Amino acid sequence: VAERALFLWNNDHIRNLIIQNCKVILPIIFPALEKNARGHWNQAVQSLTLNVRKIFSEADQTLFDECMIKFQEDESKEREKQEKRESSWKKLEDVATASTSISNEAVLASRFASSLAIATVQSNY
Repeated sequence: VAERALFLWNNDHIRNLIIQNCKVILPIIFPALEKNARGHWNQAVQSLTLNVRKIFSEADQTLFDECMIKFQEDESKEREKQEKRESSWKKLEDVATASTSISNEAVLASRFASSLAIATVQSNY
């Protein structure tokens, strides 16, 4: 599907319409283009994506650079969120380990992304 969608850029009429509206379109599709260019499993999709990126950069280099900066900032924020999430889980695991060594209670910590469940169960010892 991605390959077929990227082939649309070979149509001059569609390309001209998109270029005329690049200030609206590029900020919307830039993250997908960048992710495809960096690591799509299909080499043809990567190549076509690089061609589309080139078209946008030639059409409006300033806008392209602004989108790149925003993308990099968003990536950085996402990495920070992931590191914070992992740090929180590490702290939770440390607390769970410490509490089991102090008492005879088992602590269950679930790593579901949508919820944080902590349950204690009395030991039968």
